[in-house]
Amino acid sequence: MLYKEIHIGQFIKERVDEKGIAIERICNFLNQDEEAVENTYSSKSIDTEVLLRWSKLLEYDFFRLYSSHLILYSPPSAVNKNAQKSDKIPYFRKNIYTQEIKEFIIKRIQSGEMTQNDVVREYSIPKSTLHRWLQKIDDIN
Repeated sequence: MLYKEIHIGQFIKERVDEKGIAIERICNFLNQDEEAVENTYSSKSIDTEVLLRWSKLLEYDFFRLYSSHLILYSPPSAVNKNAQKSDKIPYFRKNIYTQEIKEFIIKRIQSGEMTQNDVVREYSIPKSTLHRWLQKIDDIN
């Protein structure tokens, strides 16, 4: 299923292959030897500092994979939504919906697998956002 299981090493390896970046350049950029780079490809998870460097090198936001996972598979918010927001960590108002997430959700609605209300309830997507996505699909067709 879409983003259910994230094997970050496989995603990195696929992007390296797409970009055709030489192993020497990767090693220089990451300050790692070839063995460490190869180990990354087989790793299910890696340190965030290292992932940030990979994201810069490969010009791809690997963190969005995890954001997408949270949007699709995290449990609903706690009951107390009015709790005071922390001043110590950044608070992001908007969710990030990738094209893949939009297509996944629209496909579930169009196939009859879920209703619009089911999507709003299960994935906590605002009704206005969902209607905007569906309107764009109608405009294209």
